[in-house]
Amino acid sequence: MGHVRDIMVRNVITIDYNKTAKDVAVLLAEKEISSLVVIKDGNPIGLVTERDLARKVSVTDRKTADVPLSEIMSQKFRWVEPMTPIEDAVQKMLNNNIRRLLVLENGKLVGIITETDLAKHLRSKLLIDGALEDVTALKRKVIKTS
Repeated sequence: MGHVRDIMVRNVITIDYNKTAKDVAVLLAEKEISSLVVIKDGNPIGLVTERDLARKVSVTDRKTADVPLSEIMSQKFRWVEPMTPIEDAVQKMLNNNIRRLLVLENGKLVGIITETDLAKHLRSKLLIDGALEDVTALKRKVIKTS
């Protein structure tokens, strides 16, 4: 089925650890994405999602500019390497009930893989497999009539 490197998004949008919830909201809206990788000293230390923003900021009476990113980010994140088989990445996501995996190589962030990336990959694979089945059936038909 392939490896994570074949379907991962390489241009990962990140945000520095010392930012605020407002910075998160602005960047998510600007880039039209649903999550950001939180970086400290050049290394990934967590994730922040639209869901984190909605759930954790809305329950406070504070302005988003007053809420540090460290209060809303998820410090636990799962990761895989670029050469991880896609099936293993899917299993890891299912086992941990998560929607995205960071892709690290030698401890450095090189990509991210999301449910959306997996769905696009699966759709392409199904379309290709279906087309191959159609071609094979057509070849059999041509051979029988020859």
